[in-house]
This record gives sequence, structure tokens and C-alpha cells, in this order.
Amino acid sequence: MPHAKFIVAGTLIIGAIVYLMFSGISNSMVYYYSVSELLASAHDLNGKGIRVSGYVAPGTIHRSPGTSEVEFQVYEKQSDRRVPVVYRGIIPDTFKDNAEVVVEGTYKADQKRFHANTLLAKCPSKYESRGDQHPSDIPLGKVAK
Repeated sequence: MPHAKFIVAGTLIIGAIVYLMFSGISNSMVYYYSVSELLASAHDLNGKGIRVSGYVAPGTIHRSPGTSEVEFQVYEKQSDRRVPVVYRGIIPDTFKDNAEVVVEGTYKADQKRFHANTLLAKCPSKYESRGDQHPSDIPLGKVAK
């Protein structure tokens, strides 16, 4: 019988660990909404922590002098729908017009504005393939040492 106590206690401990792992994972997973999805579900998403992915609308970046606050609009290329965003914090170097961004924060339906606490700007793709072109100053078939 003393072994039964250890088996029951071990099972309870393992069960508690598994429960905490899965509840922690499900709470930390955040879906990326498109601008259209956000606007279509604005009432349901009001005040909830979400992520929105899109592009910075050209000419909409307005920085507040003397602060780290920036206001801009995020749009999606497929529909050109837009949502105004307010962000206060460190602004990435790659943040500019037409930059692909992900903002994380809350949408305030009464203000029709997204309040971001995180701003991620995708790096421009400087290293995209040129297709069939090959640089003339690099010989083919040679391995650099």
C-alpha cells in the first residue's frame, strides 16, 4: 500500500504540470488579424489583446515632437482598408512608409483606433534573388576561401 500513495501523488503532480503547460501555451498564442478581419470583428475584439498585420500607409506617419509617440495608419494591399494606430515606445529603424508591420495591443471601437504596445517592422528584403542574373564580378563555379 505505501507504493499506492507515491503512484497517486506522482500522477497528480504530472497531471498538474501537463495542465499548466497546455493552459500557458493556449493563453500565450495570439492570432494575427488582417485589417479587414479586425474591422469586421471590431465589436467582438474591442479591448482585447490582439495582433494586426499590414503595411504602413504612405504619408500617414506623424511623430509627436519630444515624445516617443507615433500615429500612423495600417492598411492591407488587397482591400486598401485602413485602421489608425497609436504607438508609444521604441520605433524600429525599418519603420517607414509601405513597411510591413505587426502591431500588438488593443482596439478601441469607440475611438476606431488601435492602441499598440508593440510595433514590429519587417526588414526590407535586400537579399532577394535576381532571378537568372548573376553578378559579373563573381565567377561561376568558384568557391570563395
